[in-house]
Amino acid sequence: MDVDQIRMGALIARLRREKRLTQQQLAEHMHISDKTISKWERGKGCPDVSLLPELSRILEVDLEGLLSGQLDANTMWRRDMKRMNFYLCPDCGNLIMALADASVSCCGKRLRAVQPQKASEAERLSVERIENDYYITAAHPMEKAHFISFVALATGDSLLLRRQFPEWELQTRIPAIAHGRLLWHCTRHGLFYQEI
Repeated sequence: MDVDQIRMGALIARLRREKRLTQQQLAEHMHISDKTISKWERGKGCPDVSLLPELSRILEVDLEGLLSGQLDANTMWRRDMKRMNFYLCPDCGNLIMALADASVSCCGKRLRAVQPQKASEAERLSVERIENDYYITAAHPMEKAHFISFVALATGDSLLLRRQFPEWELQTRIPAIAHGRLLWHCTRHGLFYQEI
């Protein structure tokens, strides 16, 4: 990646001002001189590679954005909840959700959004309406190495999520607030959905 020093410097200056930091204050946080900060902001040099993680942390920007000198604003900020992105960490099982594309990391790895697959008839969960709830069950294995980790109902403006655990039968109730997309994650086969 080629680094545009002028663009990167302008971004550092903008983010520093947004944090209400002077060049001197930023320099003190990083244990360097304010002249170095001034040099970066004028596009006359770039931070040393060893300083990038700390600068990224202080300015609250990812390294990719810092190096490119630009932050990509999400133009899809008003997305429908049924189209939200799910990020699942393969190491720890962490689940992260975002309404638009995001730069997400977990366990030191960058994650990609998981695309839900439409469930076949054999894969679908059983959904029964009981009073004001959807009662959801499945014959899916619920073993430590192979289980459904969550079930969620996404509507246009809401997301209701129920965490599931191995060695428990999959039986859960979700308030039937509206019709929407039922999503679930199988630890072995991925993310699935069905309309209800």
